Amino acid sequence: MSPRYKPNTTVASVIHCSGKFLLVEEWIDGQIRYNQPAGHLEANETIIAACKREVLEETGLNITPSGLVGIYQFTAANDVAFVRFSFCVELPVQVTAIPQDSVITATHWFTRDEISSKSTQMRSPLVLKSIDDFLDQQGQHYPLDVLNADYF
Repeated sequence: MSPRYKPNTTVASVIHCSGKFLLVEEWIDGQIRYNQPAGHLEANETIIAACKREVLEETGLNITPSGLVGIYQFTAANDVAFVRFSFCVELPVQVTAIPQDSVITATHWFTRDEISSKSTQMRSPLVLKSIDDFLDQQGQHYPLDVLNADYF
């Protein structure tokens, strides 16, 4: 019998305002990497609560996602597997994001093209993929009630 497959459950937020997306900058293995505010689901936490917590920790913003962009399955180069829930938030104005988590060194508002030009510095290919999916959905994202926490 092969070992049980246990992917990590992660959440991420596509935060958009006036054609720009909020990304966090972090040092990983001595290199700058960019990502959406993102992290792992913790024990005794709903998926939406995890999303809100990660955004607060990594940007200082207390916001609630408005929709679900998609659910992605991904295996990194080191064979670590993930199931990633990507949410979205549309802000009326660009705000200054101040990381609360010391792992995050800065935050940036980038256009989609600026993000694409930094593709080799993205934490994973899901950063640009979820932004492209967000744009393709043209505001018609999946409602949050597709995630059921009734038996949480």
